[in-house]
Amino acid sequence: MLMNYLAIDTCGKYLAAIARKGEKRARRFLPDCAMRHSVLLMDEIDGVLKEADLSPAECDFFAAAVGPGSFTGIRIGISAVKGLCLATGKPALPVTAFEEAAYNGVDGERALCLFDALHGHYYAAAYAFSEGMRTEILPPSYLSGEEALAFLRKKGCRAVSLEPLTLPDGTKAEVRDPLSGLENAAERKAERGLFASPEALYIRKSQAEEGLKNR
Repeated sequence: MLMNYLAIDTCGKYLAAIARKGEKRARRFLPDCAMRHSVLLMDEIDGVLKEADLSPAECDFFAAAVGPGSFTGIRIGISAVKGLCLATGKPALPVTAFEEAAYNGVDGERALCLFDALHGHYYAAAYAFSEGMRTEILPPSYLSGEEALAFLRKKGCRAVSLEPLTLPDGTKAEVRDPLSGLENAAERKAERGLFASPEALYIRKSQAEEGLKNR
């Protein structure tokens, strides 16, 4: 199915943007934005749209990565997509960073998608990948290093991520391409009609919220 869309990911230290108009695609990837997403994003969006010869009005939908990741980065991407949807009347499509890693998979794969949550913990979700589709076998969770290793052993999964990551026993997660993952996840979810207002994926309460709860 041919489709026109813009997809962006500002969750990590990188910035990814993809525009597709039929068979024509344009992709931009900045590996380290030094958390300057708010300064760089609109220029990168303009660049991919021009390269794909695509206007916002021609887009069938706009996709945004919703986390996990940087609190500020997530909100920047979501706000940009919501603004484009409001201006054009087109739907939004939320994509998680877990889905980006999972949709990079090979047929028959079981993958535990991991992102560093600091202090020896990880944001995690696991998927089985078959015939171009993924099935969630672990919902987005907050795991210790030991819990992540135990899940890998029990479920026979491979560890994957979008950025370099090493588990406590020295196991290195396979680094998947954020651009390919964003593209694949957006297109597969669009084919299934999984449009929705993008809302930030926060797996764990902020430190301030935890502090209030424990008072």
